[in-house]
Amino acid sequence: MARQRLNSGNTAGIELPKAKLNRQTLTHVAKLLSYLKPYRSKFIAALFFLFLSSLVGLAFPSFVGGLIDTAQGKPTNNYLPSTILGILLLAFGVLAFQAIVSYFRILWFVSVGERSLSDIRRATYFKLITLPMDFFSNRRVGELNSRISADLSQVQDTLTTTIAEMIRQAVLLVGGVIFMSIISKKLVFALLVVLPVLIVAAVIFGRFIKKISREAQDKLAESNTIVDETLMGIANVKAFVNEPFESARYSKAIGEVAGIAIKGAKFRGMFSSFIVLCLFGGILGVIGYGCILVSQGEITFGKLLQFSLYAMFLASSLGSFPELFANLQKTVGASERVLEILGEKGENVSTTEKGGAIDQKIVGSLSFKNVGFAYPSRPEIPVLTNVSFEANAGERIAIVGPSGSGKSTTAALILQFYLPQSGEILFDGKPSNAYSLNDIRNQVAIVPQDVMLFGGTILENIAYGRLSATEAEIIQAAQRANAHQFITSFPEGYATVVGERGVKLSGGQRQRIAIARALLKNPSILILDEATSSLDSESERLVQEALEELMKGRTSIIIAHRLSTIREADRIIVMEKGQLIESGTHSELMGNEQGLYRYLSGLQFEVG
Repeated sequence: MARQRLNSGNTAGIELPKAKLNRQTLTHVAKLLSYLKPYRSKFIAALFFLFLSSLVGLAFPSFVGGLIDTAQGKPTNNYLPSTILGILLLAFGVLAFQAIVSYFRILWFVSVGERSLSDIRRATYFKLITLPMDFFSNRRVGELNSRISADLSQVQDTLTTTIAEMIRQAVLLVGGVIFMSIISKKLVFALLVVLPVLIVAAVIFGRFIKKISREAQDKLAESNTIVDETLMGIANVKAFVNEPFESARYSKAIGEVAGIAIKGAKFRGMFSSFIVLCLFGGILGVIGYGCILVSQGEITFGKLLQFSLYAMFLASSLGSFPELFANLQKTVGASERVLEILGEKGENVSTTEKGGAIDQKIVGSLSFKNVGFAYPSRPEIPVLTNVSFEANAGERIAIVGPSGSGKSTTAALILQFYLPQSGEILFDGKPSNAYSLNDIRNQVAIVPQDVMLFGGTILENIAYGRLSATEAEIIQAAQRANAHQFITSFPEGYATVVGERGVKLSGGQRQRIAIARALLKNPSILILDEATSSLDSESERLVQEALEELMKGRTSIIIAHRLSTIREADRIIVMEKGQLIESGTHSELMGNEQGLYRYLSGLQFEVG
């Protein structure tokens, strides 16, 4: 998993994992290649032009050999003109034809590759954001980001470049051997004696280099994880004055990367030296043998030059195949990880942007009946056990209890982020599965303690509650949320950019924007998850006024630590260790001298 922990800022220099090519992995690649189907006519045309341009490229050694033999007054091939001018004119004509074919081949390959990759990115992103919450609780953001960035970029390179280049080199390789055989079978036999030695050596060295590359890749991913975690928690690093510690940790990691890279360089250097010695030495020996054949009159000098050029084609093709094959292996590995996401079972949400359209209206009644729940990642630890309560439409129900009692989990279940393992949740007396997920979430809103704003403008953040809202409706929601005054105090007003996660705004300002967003959504059921617990007194007053406006006429589930904020609730539910242990009004619960609510209230009173 370490090698997958990438982020968009540092994926460019990281080597992606390779996968073995077998029937299963090729099946995975075929699934991604199915995205080429809408563009198959252009893709087939590009393949044809690729094949054509490669064949045309094989004609040039014949032109060169023909020119040399014609200049020496020796007979040329029957298909070539008998004069130097005639050969040159034909060669330039073929060159012009190849230029046109190459242009369309490149244009069509890139066009098909980019369009199909856009489809893959779109499908992967939509699948990613529609996966259940449990999927995200077990994975890092950097890891998931790498699926959209590094992995799909690797697939992009293959679709637009690698496949075409492999086909082109294969045509040059096979065509070169055929034309060389026509020129001289003796020279081809001599050359093919050298090739198996080179291939075996390449395989042996390749295994060593591949293993070392994997080690370097893993270590580099670990070092990038250190950077990612340090920058995300930079406030803690500075608060604890641990900059030297983090620097030393990173230095150690990149030192190990450098050591492995140097080790890999030694093997690559040995391999390169071997190739230079054997490949070029072998070709030189074959050409020397060709000179002997020229001196014996078996072939002409033009034929020998022609053979030498084809040998260069052959060497170039063989030299490019290891890298092309490695890129293909990387693509197979990348496609497997992308297909992991595409193969995950997502939530049943609408695939179209309906602007908050609702098929089944929820009036506001909510019931939990013997609900039992444990997070899928920790099934052995129950979070809720036989929890039952009812909230009638328009009621305010408060949920209190110590940390870890299951309050926020209850909110997550109402929003259908998770499904209970036992019992059922009912809306207006009907089981939750009788409604579409879109209908439930369109009619339930949450104002959390830690409000997450997007990096756009204030207007865009409020409009996120209902994308079809007009500017007048957005301003009205802000006014009801006590947010209009501070928004208009900014020079840019509603066009003010809030910064990443809303860092340019105070906690109270973020809360009021979240309330305006919820007001714009106009939900039937409202969840307030400790919405005022981290605010100062003045901010809390403004936010509390906005919350009162928000709660009017709708069912409200209030999760709170500050018991003073929930005294007016219609009913208070007290939870401990995932179980509902008390229920009643504030005065009823305070009358129970042995009750947890009275105990917690007494503690807060003493602190106050």
